[in-house]
Amino acid sequence: MADPEAPARSEDDAEDIRLMRLVADGNTTAFEKLVERHQALVAGTVARMLSSNSDVEDIAQQVFVRVWKSAGRYVPRAKFTTWLLKITRNLVFNEMRRAKRHPRVPVQIEPEAEEMPLKDEATATPDATLLQAELQSAIETAITLLPETQRMALVLRRYEELSYEEISDVLDLSVPAVKSLLFRARTELRERLRDYLER
Repeated sequence: MADPEAPARSEDDAEDIRLMRLVADGNTTAFEKLVERHQALVAGTVARMLSSNSDVEDIAQQVFVRVWKSAGRYVPRAKFTTWLLKITRNLVFNEMRRAKRHPRVPVQIEPEAEEMPLKDEATATPDATLLQAELQSAIETAITLLPETQRMALVLRRYEELSYEEISDVLDLSVPAVKSLLFRARTELRERLRDYLER
């Protein structure tokens, strides 16, 4: 009989749980599939949380090492991705605290060729394109200056499009606390970006 307390599972989540059961038995093929399914989510979250790109791959790798090591103890109480993002959160916060104690010059992330805005004579002047790129860079810098929990909430909401409920599960906070965090984060961002927004 189905557990009435168990949350309704999406097909994706059910597949993640099936793969995790195989990983718990040491199935490396299932583990590779899990990594493939979720590496963009993990690497994207890590990259937006850390301003130094040299650590992104390393931290993302550590997340999946934890998944492998924890597979035998994994209990699917929440969505798999919520559990995965909690591991990501813990490792990212540890790295941010370590970096505060041992600061170093941040590495500038060079935009990849396909991300470079193409000049389109009909829609944007070079000045407008440049301004857009400058604003995007200013937004990313402003996000990195937010306190870690605000930053994580904003990254999960803005880039990963998680619901307030999912963010509250990842951060172990109530939904009103998440809404309050996001409100403070957006207020601080608006303040930091006021010069750009008033142009």
